[in-house]
Amino acid sequence: MNLPMDEFGFRPTHVAPPDGLPSWAAPDPAQPASPLDPLLPLQLLGRAGDWAQVLCSNGWTTWVDGRLLLSLPGAPPAATGPPARTADPRPALAEAEGGLARYRSLLEDLAVGGVDLETFRDRARGLRIGLVVDGERLWVFDPVHDRWSYCDGLQLHTYAVGDRPRLPDSGGPAAGTPEAAPPDAGTPDAGPPPDAGEPTRLVGP
Repeated sequence: MNLPMDEFGFRPTHVAPPDGLPSWAAPDPAQPASPLDPLLPLQLLGRAGDWAQVLCSNGWTTWVDGRLLLSLPGAPPAATGPPARTADPRPALAEAEGGLARYRSLLEDLAVGGVDLETFRDRARGLRIGLVVDGERLWVFDPVHDRWSYCDGLQLHTYAVGDRPRLPDSGGPAAGTPEAAPPDAGTPDAGPPPDAGEPTRLVGP
């Protein structure tokens, strides 16, 4: 689908990842469309679960995996109001702490001979943890959505996305194929960290 464009009608909110982005004619994995070019400017039109409808700089609209979009900086908050708190970093920290506790328990079992190395490897398979704290700054890995998030103390932003599929027990589709959802099942969009520079595409934590 193509929309009429003028020099003031397109306001990019995101770009495609550095290696491009698959697209679909509708929020349906059975309707693939032409892939988007690397770092193509995009304007987010709406969301349906993990799906995102975007307007490309050439006027073409299509559906993509919204989890893989890289956000562009938005306008700063009004000077008369406080900064918006769009995402709470505490659940991500709790997930990282739980994963670390599970890994520590496995190491202790291995150290005392409670399990052998093969069992240790089997039980640790799929466990992925990433956490960096530097003063007020935080980077935490989300293994369910395969992405790093950054927190500046106020809000959690998507910082980088990986190439691996979701964990086997997450019940969701692979990262390249979003899960179809009703058009009104939107999710809030998060921008990049103010001082983190251009987001990076990662493979794993």
